[in-house]
Amino acid sequence: MTAKPQRSAKTGRHTETGRVAAFFDLDKTIIAKSSTLAFSRPFFDQGLINRRSVLKSSYAQFLFLLSGADHDQMERMRAYLTSMCAGWNVEQVRSVVAETLHDIVDPLVFAEAADLIADHKLRGHDVIVVSASGEEVVTPIAEALGATRSMATRMAVADGLYTGEVEFYCYGEGKVEAMRQLADEYHYDLSACYAYSDSVTDLPMLTAVGHPTAVNPDRALRKAAAGNGWPILTFSNPVSLRARLQAPSATTLATTAAVSVGALVAGAFTYGVLRRKR
Repeated sequence: MTAKPQRSAKTGRHTETGRVAAFFDLDKTIIAKSSTLAFSRPFFDQGLINRRSVLKSSYAQFLFLLSGADHDQMERMRAYLTSMCAGWNVEQVRSVVAETLHDIVDPLVFAEAADLIADHKLRGHDVIVVSASGEEVVTPIAEALGATRSMATRMAVADGLYTGEVEFYCYGEGKVEAMRQLADEYHYDLSACYAYSDSVTDLPMLTAVGHPTAVNPDRALRKAAAGNGWPILTFSNPVSLRARLQAPSATTLATTAAVSVGALVAGAFTYGVLRRKR
């Protein structure tokens, strides 16, 4: 039997290598804060959490930004958030996120991350956001970023309310499990794929692909990246995603024009020029 041809890493055409995806962590990789904690204020305004929870979330956000999050911190944050949302109405949460998404998230997107996502899309790669945050928050953010799809933590629901239990925790090895499921479903060749993250807790995700990159790495990940010879990127310029979509930068326009001309002349391959290495 003849093997079914797959898609090229750079053009999406069929070759022997399989399709290519770029897997992005969300918090501190694409956006400058914890995506879940960023919504604490609108959740408070809608009566989902109290003032004490807002203050606790703000403190957790401060620690997250100051030192990154190790395994124990992530576990404590997961336990806190799941217990806090027990009994919440799922549709109400989705409505709050939809109504406040652009106000909350738009100013937090790193310009460098937006450029890198655009670069991968121009090269014919799928872009996938893989995050430990809840899918009600991650999915609309990924859609706003133009990602192909997303994978996130999934909470158990009964009668339209969160039970406080986790059905799937998209963290650590859980992210790799999600990536492998997507690879099987969409025929990704993980050895040709890319992954980006800021945290040492995402070492499983980074080592699962052929092209791992550390972004704004914590100390432990920086050490691991240096030891493995992985690229290290620094993203430091949060900008309004809405403004970028309405008024593309000269760099973005020049890149798009160059790609278009290259496609006409060469017919097959486009290459991004926006990646910045430290």
